[in-house]
Amino acid sequence: MSDVEDHPHDPYVISSVSTRLDLRTRVLKQGDSFVVLDRFGDVEAHGPTEYGLFHQDTRFLSRLGLRMSLPGFIARPLMLLSSAVQKDNALLSVHLTNPGMEDLGQAELPQGALHLMRSQVLWRSALYDQLKLHSYSAAPVSFRLHVFFAADFADIFEARGMTRETRGRLLPPQCTRNQVLLGYEGLDGRPRRTRLSFDPAPAMLGAGEAWYEVVLPPGGEATLQWTIGCEAQAGLEKAAEAEREPTQRPRWHPEACGSMGAHLSAARAAEPTLQTSNSQFDEWMERSLSDLRMLATDTPRGRYPYAGVPWFSTPFGRDGIIAALQSLWFAPDLARGVLWFLASTQAEHESAEQDAQPGKILHETRGGEMAALGEVPFGRYYGSIDSTPLFLMLAGAYYRRTGDADTIRALWPHCERALDWIDRYGDADGDGFIEYARQTDRGLANQGWKDSHDSVFHQAGALAEAPIALCEVQGYTFDAKRSAAQLARMLGDEARALSLEQQAEALRERFEQAFWCEDLGTYAIALDARKAACRVRSSNAGQCLFTGIVRPDRARRVAEQLMSDGGFSGWGIRTIHAQESRFNPMSYHNGSVWPHDCSLIAAGLGRYGLRELASQILGGLFDASMSFDLHRLPELFCGFSRIPGETPTLYPQACSPQAWASAAPLLCLQACLGLDVDGVGNQVHFRNPVLPPFLEQVHLKNLRVRDSTLDLIIARYPHGVGVRLARREGNAKLVVMS
Repeated sequence: MSDVEDHPHDPYVISSVSTRLDLRTRVLKQGDSFVVLDRFGDVEAHGPTEYGLFHQDTRFLSRLGLRMSLPGFIARPLMLLSSAVQKDNALLSVHLTNPGMEDLGQAELPQGALHLMRSQVLWRSALYDQLKLHSYSAAPVSFRLHVFFAADFADIFEARGMTRETRGRLLPPQCTRNQVLLGYEGLDGRPRRTRLSFDPAPAMLGAGEAWYEVVLPPGGEATLQWTIGCEAQAGLEKAAEAEREPTQRPRWHPEACGSMGAHLSAARAAEPTLQTSNSQFDEWMERSLSDLRMLATDTPRGRYPYAGVPWFSTPFGRDGIIAALQSLWFAPDLARGVLWFLASTQAEHESAEQDAQPGKILHETRGGEMAALGEVPFGRYYGSIDSTPLFLMLAGAYYRRTGDADTIRALWPHCERALDWIDRYGDADGDGFIEYARQTDRGLANQGWKDSHDSVFHQAGALAEAPIALCEVQGYTFDAKRSAAQLARMLGDEARALSLEQQAEALRERFEQAFWCEDLGTYAIALDARKAACRVRSSNAGQCLFTGIVRPDRARRVAEQLMSDGGFSGWGIRTIHAQESRFNPMSYHNGSVWPHDCSLIAAGLGRYGLRELASQILGGLFDASMSFDLHRLPELFCGFSRIPGETPTLYPQACSPQAWASAAPLLCLQACLGLDVDGVGNQVHFRNPVLPPFLEQVHLKNLRVRDSTLDLIIARYPHGVGVRLARREGNAKLVVMS
């Protein structure tokens, strides 16, 4: 992702200055659609630009608002009682009441005379909105209920602040007694329509407003509902649901709720269950898992975790792979979907505009009008240096977790093409390191996970010049070649396996010589175009621990830097050490805290046996989550030092939910437990498990290992942490090492 506020020429520019998390937005996502609402369940025209119902990178609903009035008087807003998204993210429930109408001559309608229960669910590219009204007035009441609506059909990049010289044309609205069709014909020739259907038919229905004449006796009730459907041609890489005809979706709210409930039940049934001795920790984990399920989208190649709402609700290569790695021990099917989707979109040809070469793995794909027209280069864009080695890492990790040799055999040609890209294009100058440089000025200047324009710099603050070799990318490549060697050996190619292992070891030696900074006690963040080290203490070095490229005798020194006062904020690991020249705790990549980054570092610490430090990271993120709305970890938050009695500082425009933030607790917990699920060997390993101070016990049920299912209890005892097998179906083994 890109930090665009500091760099106005970045294609990801955001013009809004509002802080999303401070507004406590309500998010629903299903398939290839998402909606961002306020706490009333409304989309107000004066609200932040990300509000609305989006489908395939286009905003199909830009206004939705409820009002009450009496004939001849201005409509008034309803009053909020409470608002919450259900724990499973199935629907938004909003409790409302009426404003007082005594001043308009309606003594029987004082404030609070009515209860309005609003329920909203998103299913198959349609928003289902139901309003149940109950009168507590002792006298009959009558009033007018208004539904205001609009559709601007803005491209996602327009909503983010980009301006366009020309747009397509809005089509004349088509109205019937209970339905309105709003339309737009884009410059790409694709028609897009928003269909609003009302039940019962309102007293008046126009191009931007409907109203009901409501009459309720004492204690009387009424139910109103409307469905807002998005109709568009499906993109090539988009969800399978989007390709169904609109007539196949449910018409009204109750049926949609039933379908959504069945969908979520099936998703939960495929996963283990996790329960601990700490109810707040359980709530955090359930929120994280629910968000990950919500972001996981069915594609023709399997489930794929879309990166985040609102700006990244689409497949991102790096994000999808990392989310799959984080959750692999818990939900391995997600990794299979990620691998197949990325294999199917692997680059075939060289394209400077797309930063693509044969064998390279996707950075992102977009289905909106601006991408289709080339106004932004992200229809299919390959400008990430790390997606390709990460793809190989995931393939190797997936095989070890599942023992699914058939999938690996089918994917192996894609793995070979990825390896060829690493050697031929990733190391263009032949120095043995993988580096990047964008091919046009429309591409991303920095192409690692820290892809804002100022995220790679020298100790004095000067920005590094491309080509740039990032330290963690060398680690990814090291792990990728070792993973590929294991797969080649499984496929019977011992010569290929030995060659890849030798290449990995040679890379490790070059890496130690070029990147280690003895005086800093850590690795340089990068090498620049002149092969000069960018001697900056960063979280990137922590991700090197995750990949295993770090020499064991240097791992603890790297850990000490990461967990020092300048590295660890108390809530998490900062992206840049607080004493570095460009440190700013409010920046996107130069001092903020990213939960996914922290989880990879925690896994790296666990890999080198530093589980107590991994436990501190888990504890910091858990404490931070208690301060966030819905206990939801955002994409990132500010890197200010933790002060007793104060909460973490929010970062403006952070996506929430975000897939790799949602999956972070799973990887952190795995790191603390020293847990490894070995599908090849049909075993579950625990190595020196540690429980953080706030957990006395973890009960893991229905953990699947090949054809076996295990229930495990990890508990604290007077002399350490033990693991007990509570139930086993099948012949998988439990191995606990200390």
